[in-house]
Amino acid sequence: MKKVLFATTALVATAGVAAADVTFGGYGRFGIMYNDNDSDGGDSDTDVTSRLRLQIDATAESDAGVVFGARMRIQQNNTDNNGNVDPGPDGIYGNADDFLEDAGPAGTGINGVRFFARTGGFEVGVGNIFGALESMPGQYPVDMGLTGLGYDYTAFDDRADQYSSGGNGAAGSNGVEVLYSAGDLAVHVSASDINDRVAGYVAYTWSGWTFAVGGQDSDAASDTEWTATAGGSFGIADVTLAYADNGTGGDRVVLAGRFDVGAATDIEVYVADNDGGTEDDTGYGIDFNHDLGGGTSLRGGVVKQFDGDTVADMGVRFNF
Repeated sequence: MKKVLFATTALVATAGVAAADVTFGGYGRFGIMYNDNDSDGGDSDTDVTSRLRLQIDATAESDAGVVFGARMRIQQNNTDNNGNVDPGPDGIYGNADDFLEDAGPAGTGINGVRFFARTGGFEVGVGNIFGALESMPGQYPVDMGLTGLGYDYTAFDDRADQYSSGGNGAAGSNGVEVLYSAGDLAVHVSASDINDRVAGYVAYTWSGWTFAVGGQDSDAASDTEWTATAGGSFGIADVTLAYADNGTGGDRVVLAGRFDVGAATDIEVYVADNDGGTEDDTGYGIDFNHDLGGGTSLRGGVVKQFDGDTVADMGVRFNF
């Protein structure tokens, strides 16, 4: 991640600001992705897959030591719809009556912004919030392949508020969250007008193991009700066990592990069972990640998803 630090006098004109900072970072990835499409009886396909993400973090610190900031992203996937420009009533491109049509929620552009204020171990965020269950330790125990390969190994199954890289998230729905950490203890509570969600978790790390439990109140029967995780090391392996009661989506149990097989290579595996709902099945997968140095890596994996599809990918990721 590259940091660009501007002089306070050049960045802001207000006196009394202790420090101001703008950080640019992100990653790019490209490769191939295969799907046998067994779930819909279609033909298998192999396609190019790619993504570029630019993240911008801007902060300013008051004389009292309170940090105020914002996070935003610009992201482009090769499958995103950039939209078409309509020239408007005058039929001439470039005039004020032009408008964007068919952009879709995941098209290229700046996503919803997350604003925050932080002091010590206490932080308040609003807008495109992280979301308590999304941020809970153990919900993303591995990162399969180049693209995530469906994320069936995420116990809460995206059934809660979360930071959206290609959309507004809860930014337009009164999203607010409070985070607190002190030593080995972490607490996170979030709320939004999306399904009137209120969620939270408590996590504690002890002897190298992190235990977390979270719950959510929501107007939607398909949202996660409660979830628990435990993760730590068994010799050569980092392992995580996670469970979530996802309402009408069923109960999900995930067991995942990561193993170093060389100085620059690791392997990740998972098995997940979803009992009930529309995805009443067992899924599993394996991948590899080889560090090429300088923030670059070669990645690939293959999984059997809950819907019965076998999906695989391989490619290169570079962080900047």
